[in-house]
Parts: sequence; structure tokens; C-alpha cells
Amino acid sequence: MSGKGHNSSDDKLRLLVERIERLAEEKDDLATDIAAVYAEAKAVGYNTKIVREIVKFRKMKPDDLQERNSLLQIYGSALGLDLL
Repeated sequence: MSGKGHNSSDDKLRLLVERIERLAEEKDDLATDIAAVYAEAKAVGYNTKIVREIVKFRKMKPDDLQERNSLLQIYGSALGLDLL
């Protein structure tokens, strides 16, 4: 795609690729920051596996969370487990 008439297309592609690269770098930085926060939670005595679950639940829509909890209770009861 190089040659005459493709300069603006080449520039656009380059800019898009550079944006993707910057965003990927920011994503990596955020992942490092999130890991540090989980390490901090662990250092003060929280179970990070449970904290991760709480974060996941807080992202869910209320109806989806309610359905999940209901099914967990039903399936747990069927197996003789007292889950909640």
C-alpha cells in the first residue's frame, strides 16, 4: 500500500496503530496497579479470592446477580450444601 496516493491512508493507519499501542500500554499499567491493590488487600488480611468475587458481583446487573445466587442456592441444596 505504499506509493503515491496512499500517504493519508498510511498516516491514518500509523495513527491508529500508535493509538492501539498506547492503549495497550495503559492497559498493562492498569493491570499492574490493580495487582498492587490486591496485594495491599492481602497485606491487611483480606482474602483476595473473595475480594475478586465481590468485584465481579458488583459489575453484574442486579437481576443477573439475583438469578446467580438463586441457582447457586438451588444447586447447593440439591447437593446437600448450605451455601448462603
